[in-house]
Amino acid sequence: MTELDASEFRSLIISVFPELTASVFKLAAKGWDSMAVDVDDTLIFKFPRNLGAERALQKEAALLDIVRPSLSMAVPDMRIHDGPPIFSSHAKLDGEHLIAEDYDALGEGDRQHLAEDLARFYAELHVLDADRLRSAGAGAIQPWQSPETVRTRALPLLPPDIKSFAQAIISDFEALPPDPYGSIYGFFDGHGWNMAFDHTQKRLNGIYDFGDSGFGPLHQEFIYSNFISPDLTARIVSAYEMLTGRRLDRRRIAILTGFHRLSELAEFADDPAYVEQMILSAATWAAAARVG
Repeated sequence: MTELDASEFRSLIISVFPELTASVFKLAAKGWDSMAVDVDDTLIFKFPRNLGAERALQKEAALLDIVRPSLSMAVPDMRIHDGPPIFSSHAKLDGEHLIAEDYDALGEGDRQHLAEDLARFYAELHVLDADRLRSAGAGAIQPWQSPETVRTRALPLLPPDIKSFAQAIISDFEALPPDPYGSIYGFFDGHGWNMAFDHTQKRLNGIYDFGDSGFGPLHQEFIYSNFISPDLTARIVSAYEMLTGRRLDRRRIAILTGFHRLSELAEFADDPAYVEQMILSAATWAAAARVG
């Protein structure tokens, strides 16, 4: 569908939900696949941008129907409306994003509680029935850029002081054997922009955006919290090991984290809207990794 403004979204929503006629509508986010509309700060409506995004939204709703009953963590209860155009609705999870500065301000107990909640979320997700998830549309997660592409497209964009460090990470990634735990169904998007965090209570109220969920190597699940803090990742990994009995390879997680940042930079190397952000992301990772 073509991009609409808030007033056109409003008319589409009210045609299905006439009780919202007097509500306050605002554009919540412009995602890769969908436009999100916040209504009265209590409801979220997502409008796919194209046919591929429609299919992705329908798949996400089907997957959420399977995972929701098995999780301690709140996730969206998403409903699909056939339209036209097709769109989804769900109650808004109460909370805000969790970024690095927010995490740094948390005390020891709140950090540990957050890590344990996230470890439990992953542990519960990783034991769900794979065949049932595949039947609902779950497939392999999106692959990263190849090491050669990363060398060609990402390395020339990096500051000179981290280029050799990045080269070493690419070589380390190439040398990694297959994940010892194989492939699992996971979230694979556990950064703070997909979290509903209550900054007053200092608690995680929910997790959303399962569009990137699917089957992938288990260790990769634990890299995305490094966008918030390496300290949080370390705590999640330790708590996950306690819950599951699985021993995780911290060096593998560190290598995957670095290569993922470089792969994203390679992917957006020619995109002026995102390339500076990706360079900063890679530089932030390198600074933290070299200190660690």
